[in-house]
Amino acid sequence: MTYCVGLMLNRGLVFMSDTRTNSGVDNISTFRKMFTWHVTGDRCITLMTAGNLATTQAVISLLDERSKEPGDRNPGILEAESMFQVATLVGGLLKKVIASNADTGQVADSTFNATIILGGQIGAGEQRLFMIYPEGNFIEASYDTPFFQIGETKYGRPILIRAYDPEMSFEDAVKLLLVSFDSTIKANLSVSLPLDVHVYEKDSLDLGRVYRVQADDPYFEQISTGWGVALRSAFNELPPFRFPEATD
Repeated sequence: MTYCVGLMLNRGLVFMSDTRTNSGVDNISTFRKMFTWHVTGDRCITLMTAGNLATTQAVISLLDERSKEPGDRNPGILEAESMFQVATLVGGLLKKVIASNADTGQVADSTFNATIILGGQIGAGEQRLFMIYPEGNFIEASYDTPFFQIGETKYGRPILIRAYDPEMSFEDAVKLLLVSFDSTIKANLSVSLPLDVHVYEKDSLDLGRVYRVQADDPYFEQISTGWGVALRSAFNELPPFRFPEATD
């Protein structure tokens, strides 16, 4: 399983993904699920994947090849004129890879399914954030739906809904995502550290802060412990429950 989140703020985009993949409790590995492409002053694009590892690696390899080989750059992720075109390109590649691996060659077999979060900015265009489905179609984030999750989403979602603020700082956004990931990790062993993070500043058109939160990261330990203590404290401060009086 996987957990990835793309968060849209007024000041930029924040991405976070775990790195655990597993095919059973005795076959657990670490693989990167976040990938970036950038041309300073022109574009910065981030992509995160969840689902079948062979499918997602094939999509990333195709995108990399198209960005490196001059004769095959059109269409390419570094040649597209807008983020919408990039989303269309990635969706088409995802659908093609799934279909090529399915038994029928036409229908997307769930065994090979994958979902992608794509975000970034190109030129004078606005920063944009998309979620791309196995069928190749996609939806776009808005101020009504300002973040996307893929993978094991249910445990970390309530935290994001309650605490998200489009005006929050990058530091608070990363802290919020770390709390969301901690709750997911506590509830599901198939999600785990290290965590990859990319913070993109709106209109910078350059790679922002990219780093990895390791399993022994002291700040994450503080977050994990502090969040548990805060929850217990908040629970104890809630009004006590009283059973209703019995009536005849």
